[in-house]
Order: sequence, then C-alpha cells, then structure tokens
Amino acid sequence: MDWSNVLRNLQSDFIKRLADGCLLHCERVGQYSELSVISGERLKQLRDFCWVMAEKYKRVSSVRDVFISYLKGKLGEEVVKERLADFITEVDYEKRFGGDGNIDFTLTNNPLIGIEVKSRHGNFNRVLWSVSVDEVQKNAVIVCVLIQEEVNEAQSEYHLVLAGFLPTEMIKLKTGKISFGIEQLFYGGGLRYYLEQLKASTNYLSPNIYPQQQLFNKPQVKIEDNSNQLYIQQGDESVEKQLYNAAIENYSQALKICDSDANTYYKRANVYYYLKDYTQAIIDYIQAININPNFANAYIKSGLARYQLADYYGAIEDYTQAIRINSYNALVFKNRGDVRSIIGDSQGAIEDYTQARKINPLSVEDCGNKNRRDAKNAEERAKERLVILDGDRSNSNLKANSTTDEWENYQRAIEVFTQVIEISPSDAVGYKKRGNAHCDLGDYLKAIEDFTSSIQINPDDADVYVERGNAFYQLGNKPEAIKDYTQAIKINSQDADVYINRGKIRDELGDIPGAIADFRIAADLYQSHGKVQEHKNTRERILDLEIEESLDVLDF
Repeated sequence: MDWSNVLRNLQSDFIKRLADGCLLHCERVGQYSELSVISGERLKQLRDFCWVMAEKYKRVSSVRDVFISYLKGKLGEEVVKERLADFITEVDYEKRFGGDGNIDFTLTNNPLIGIEVKSRHGNFNRVLWSVSVDEVQKNAVIVCVLIQEEVNEAQSEYHLVLAGFLPTEMIKLKTGKISFGIEQLFYGGGLRYYLEQLKASTNYLSPNIYPQQQLFNKPQVKIEDNSNQLYIQQGDESVEKQLYNAAIENYSQALKICDSDANTYYKRANVYYYLKDYTQAIIDYIQAININPNFANAYIKSGLARYQLADYYGAIEDYTQAIRINSYNALVFKNRGDVRSIIGDSQGAIEDYTQARKINPLSVEDCGNKNRRDAKNAEERAKERLVILDGDRSNSNLKANSTTDEWENYQRAIEVFTQVIEISPSDAVGYKKRGNAHCDLGDYLKAIEDFTSSIQINPDDADVYVERGNAFYQLGNKPEAIKDYTQAIKINSQDADVYINRGKIRDELGDIPGAIADFRIAADLYQSHGKVQEHKNTRERILDLEIEESLDVLDF
C-alpha cells in the first residue's frame, strides 16, 4: 500500500470522527492537531491586522467585506503556522495586492516550495475549497482549513479544523478553477512528512517541475471545428420558441464537440434555471466560471440559483465574487443585500442597499425599501426586547396585536434560521436569531432551548443571556432570569438596561436594597452615556423605592 492509499484511509476515519466530534487536539506548537482554537489576544491581533488591510484595500470592496475576507485567510494561516512552526516561512502580505496572493508559505530550507492555504466556513460534508491554475502552478500543496463558526466582527472564539491537504501534482487543471470536498483530501497528519520528502527531493528545483504543469508551457494545437456553432444556433432558436428540452439537447451536443466554451455552459444553465432545475444550473454556471474566472454574469446567476435553494451563504459568496469583478453593478449589491436581510445581517444589508443606491438611485426603490424596512423593524424589535419589564409581552397580547404579515414573517424567519442551523450546526448566531423569532411568536420554551444552544457554542455573548433572561421572565421563572442577567453583566458591565431588568425583578421579589443598588448603577451608566431622560426616570425609581423602604421600616 503506497503512502497515498494510507492517507486516504486515514482521511476516511478522520471524517467519521469529525462527524462525531472526536478530534485530536494538541495545543503544543509544531505538534500535529486536527483542531485549533483561536481566541483572546491572539484573535485580537489578527483582527487588528485585518482592519488595517481592509482600510488599505477598501476600494476593492466594502471595508467590512474586505475585513472578513482577510480574517478567513489569516485564521487558516494561523492553523498551518501552529502545526508546521519553524518548518515554514510566511510570505509578506505587504508585497501582495489585496493580500490574497498565490503563495502563503514557503519551506524555510527551500523557498521554491510554496504552500497555499484555503479557508472555508460551512458544514464539513458540503463545503468546497477552490484553487486556480496560478495557485496550482506556484505551490506544491494546497492545505484546506474548515472554520466551524461564521466569520464576523463579533465572534470571540474560532474552532478550526485542519481538513486535509492536496498535492498540486495530482490536480489536473488546464484552465480556470477546480473545487473539491473533504473526501478528496489527504489526511492532514501526513502533511509534514510529504513536505519533508519533497524538500529532500533533488528534482524539486522550481515550482513548475510537475508533468501536468509543464503542459502549460507547451504550444497547444488548435483544431478548427465549427460544427458546434450549428448546435449553439439551434439551441438559441429553441429558446426563442420556448422549446427548452430541445435547447438543452442542442447545447449539450455543442459541448460534446467543444467542452471549453463558457458561453454555452452559461446558456444551458439559464435554461435549467428557467426550468427550476437549480442544482443543474449551478453545475453549469460553475463550469462556465472554471473556464472564465471573470464571468461576472455566471456568478450572479449562480447566486440567484443558490438563493432559490436557500443556500444563502453560497449566494452571498457568488455575489461577492461578481462584485469583485465588476463593482459598478447596482443590481448585484441589491441582490446581496436581500440575502443578507434574510439571514438577519441587517448592517450588511443596509450597507449593500446604500452602495446600490449610490450606483443607481432607482435600483433599490421598489425592492430594496421593503428589505430595509424589514431590517429596521428587526433592529427595533431587538431594542424592544431588551427592556421587557415595562410592558406586557404575553403570548395572547402578541397574537392580538400582530398583523398576519408579521406573523408569517416570524414563521419564515424560523424556517430560514432552521435551514442555517442544518447547514452549520455550530452556528451560535443562527440559534440566537431563531430564538428571537420564537420570542416574537411568544413561544418562550423553544426560545430558551435555542438560546441555551447558542450559549453552549459561544458562552461569551452577553446579549444571548439577556434574551434568555427575558424569556425566563415571561414564563414567570424570575430566579433563572436574575441568573442570566447577572451573567450578562459579568460579560458586559456597561449595559444599563440589564441592570434595570434585574433591578425590577428584585423589586418584584421584595429585594428592595438589591433593586436600589441595580438602579443606582444603571443611573450612573445612563448619565455617563449622555442618556438624560433614562437617567431622570431611573433616579425617580430610586426615590420611590427609598420612600417605600422607609415606610416599611416605620410599619415595622
């Protein structure tokens, strides 16, 4: 059994353990580990670097998008640096436009041997990593890293899996890009051994020594064959006559003659899309992109197809690629804003709608306004939920006051976030947002279940403790509500509203000194934050409680 079969078998075992959560975890630098955890000061340094780079290259895309793109890459690189330590040398980011160059590391003792790191977020059995011809030519191996949490500005900890590696000598790529899943990778435990053997090889003198790479330098013989043009013409005519099956057959015949025609794949994909065969449409759009990586319309239509399949994160990625190719298409920003609104990324949606309007003021008037209203309403509901003790938010009142459209929107939100959780079971934000939707419907038990799941994944999110505390209060479980508010305060001691919530419950439970103490802290915070009316109202509450406390003493 050769080394490749051994690593394939080990990879199969690794995938089974990954599904069960049984991963090797070693925190010692230079030692192999399947799982890496990045948080604290280490994560802060990465974030600071990425913000600097985002400002530097904000002309390429929005600052936020550039930041997230950089952070994904740097997280993956940290995993490889941790595992290979002094065996590799990092390539200077400052020398590469956009920081997304074609070589991430080289071997310390042989700078001709390049290593490219690919980082992706998603479910391990669905995520795909992609490489281009240039990356294959310039590197000896592609190392793939799986990010288990969604990458954003607020995430406090990341659990990253070294998913495996792929020697570029085994990638048969003539043009465009190629994608592969975790099953196609070799087990990561063999990465260092493979690189050591490569380093020791006297034949490795340049990045282009592999047989298939040498083919790129050979003149290609072009064979003229115009018969495919007849099929393409017939396919176009069939589309005009709405004979869609005939169109697919003609385009397919044309591709049998010439399988490197991106436009024909694109045309056939459009027919599949019209027939609502979105999966097949995506396959053809990807083929078109592999042949022509700058095919912006193929990315756009692929994003639309993914949207139809509720693959919202995939749609966002496709739209982002289209924007990188052409940043002056208002419709793409509008489309991406729509998807971001669906997944609850209100800030991202607003940024996209704003950019679309800058490019074309008419592009978001009809479709965008509704989504911006939805985003704004979501933010307003979140603010209302924060201080829940001043009004009755019982299930019956909610049903009585909610319109049918609002009710359906909450139900739709639950369906959307359920799909997000199914795709990424470790998505703390997905559980949090579904919990909020359950609260909106008055289903506080289910909301508590979701908030608890979110806390188990990310125990440092103060807002989730507040939301769960609110839900406990609505169910009449005041002691548990106090526990959650207390935990939220430990994480974020500057949130005056949480002190108000806890103080009111303490008052209801007869703990007047405790309530006064909470209100005093809240009053000081309101004053320091410049919230004059809130400070005044809280001082009045304190005065009322102090009078009540003094009367109780007199009665005694």
